[in-house]
Amino acid sequence: MERNVRITQTAKYVPEHSVTNHDLAQIMDTSDEWITSRTGIKARRIADMQDTSDLCTEVAKKLLEKSHYLAETLDFIIVATMTPDYATPSTACLVQGNIGAKNAFCFDISAACSGFVYALATAEKLIKSGGYQKGIVIGGEVLSKAVNWKDRSTAVLFGDGAGGVMLEASQNESQFIAEVLRADGTRGEHLTSGKVSRKAPFAQNACLTKEELSYLSMDGREIFDFALRDATKSILEVLEQANLSKEELDFIVPHQANIRILDGMAKKAKIPREKFLTNIAQYGNTSAATIPILLDESIENGTLTLGSKQKIVLTGFGGGLTWGSILLSL
Repeated sequence: MERNVRITQTAKYVPEHSVTNHDLAQIMDTSDEWITSRTGIKARRIADMQDTSDLCTEVAKKLLEKSHYLAETLDFIIVATMTPDYATPSTACLVQGNIGAKNAFCFDISAACSGFVYALATAEKLIKSGGYQKGIVIGGEVLSKAVNWKDRSTAVLFGDGAGGVMLEASQNESQFIAEVLRADGTRGEHLTSGKVSRKAPFAQNACLTKEELSYLSMDGREIFDFALRDATKSILEVLEQANLSKEELDFIVPHQANIRILDGMAKKAKIPREKFLTNIAQYGNTSAATIPILLDESIENGTLTLGSKQKIVLTGFGGGLTWGSILLSL
């Protein structure tokens, strides 16, 4: 028997260390005016001693505390990240061990900036199937270990952070109304990170890849065009699935990639710009963490309210290439 599914709590955690555009200007050829005018970013959080699992663990602890649940009651933990601590164990398994969620199964999802949307859609199906009661979905990144700090075209964009939700089976009406998940691997080379080289002495043309090839690399123009075209279309598609008009939509909680992209998406979709929530100025682009951080912050400041039945769209787009949108009734 299918179950209804609801987000019952949200939480975020960002490192204390805030690096401003003026700070970046001390180590590279850039300025506050150059960064702000092109991206809308004024500062970003950078982890000092913490890794991705540490940030995600703090989010998990907050979710448990807010929910008044013991970690042992969790059925699963899913972490969306493109900057895991290791290839294995998964970041989700590290979080499980850190909080003592001994009964939860765990896995990571790698879909870059679409990761949280992918993970949330997956988790909803797990609970909806009737097999599981509740779980945690987290988007977390330490992108500061992935960027080339000598490349101002990418280094100025990214920050570190994590956010997540508690997802539960419910007797009440489901929050999940419609979804669209998409991918196009033929365009994958437009955004890459963490290239792993062939090192085996028996492999043909075995080589150690230059360090630079492991850094995050992005074709900014291609990603900009992709976001405007494909991500915007997915927003309109979920509204169409639900027979919901643009006027009935309360807010969009979009991936925080670039303020110019959000401006362009609003214009292309013909949806008022004020419906696109944003906090990119304070945190920069935290990839899979941007949407859950923004969701929690919007609930904290009263813009959004769980249980209000506000109609919102979560929309992500990024490496893979991947993109997707989920329409929720909070």
